[in-house]
Amino acid sequence: MREPRSTASIASHAAYGAHTPAGQSDGVKERIRDMNSPKRLLTIQDVSCVGQCSATVALPLVSACGVECAALPSAVLSNHTGGFASWTFRDLTSDMAGIEEQWLKQKIFFDAFYTGYVCEPQIDPILSIMNHCAAPGAIRFVDPAMADNGKLYAGFGPGFPAQMARLCAGADYILPNLTEAAFLLGREPVLSGYDEAFVADVVAGLHALGAKNVVLTGVSFDPKKLGTAVSDGSSLRYDFNPRLSRMAHGTGDVFASVFAGGVLRGLDALDAAALAADVVCESIEKTPDSHWYGVCFERAVPLLVSRLSSAPGA
Repeated sequence: MREPRSTASIASHAAYGAHTPAGQSDGVKERIRDMNSPKRLLTIQDVSCVGQCSATVALPLVSACGVECAALPSAVLSNHTGGFASWTFRDLTSDMAGIEEQWLKQKIFFDAFYTGYVCEPQIDPILSIMNHCAAPGAIRFVDPAMADNGKLYAGFGPGFPAQMARLCAGADYILPNLTEAAFLLGREPVLSGYDEAFVADVVAGLHALGAKNVVLTGVSFDPKKLGTAVSDGSSLRYDFNPRLSRMAHGTGDVFASVFAGGVLRGLDALDAAALAADVVCESIEKTPDSHWYGVCFERAVPLLVSRLSSAPGA
């Protein structure tokens, strides 16, 4: 079940679309997107109707980055499962193939894909969509949202990380926290007492899965700081912020959404990670103590927009 997470310059894509062959009778018109159109990202994750997490975070934040955000819900919940007494859950796996068929029929393609909370039967349908509905040069962001604080989320069995690793294998960017990274590598989570050599080894293992860029969150060498390790396979760089005393639901989703939007706007991966972390901190700081079920990321949107006003794609 859904538990909210706590915790290089991109070349322009060619305009895309396909001409309907002469005599084609399906009624589909030519789909040509102007080079000035915003990039189109498809986020694939659950919709928790209440709780400020997953798709209800991705849609507004990716859009605030100036990127068109389409959504494919993996499931619909009445509310997330982190602290609420009960919830409803509807699995939407069976709808995915039909949606892909419609997109292909109507020649709808995506410049980027961003996956969040998904379940095991959805891995193959998601890979099919990524393979068949991608514009030239499409970028894959995978947030392997399945664990935190040393444990898998409820509903995921011990075999699930190996399936999530299949999704990570073809990703341009993966964004695991330390717990998720450990499970992806078949290791026991180590959440404290480690050094830079340990982080470098974890990152190397994640690259070995097939991920081109690794963005490892929740890294800390100083109890007063919390940050991110960013690797492109040849260099490992860090970004740190002061550690906040308060934890909040949904911050992992805020980070991943801003990171994806920032990269699509042309930010370097480290700059995108730094921006995402700053938005997370701003969101937490502007969330009242009484607001227990999520983080008020809406109050950090002005910061996000302001910082992106000078981005390469502005």
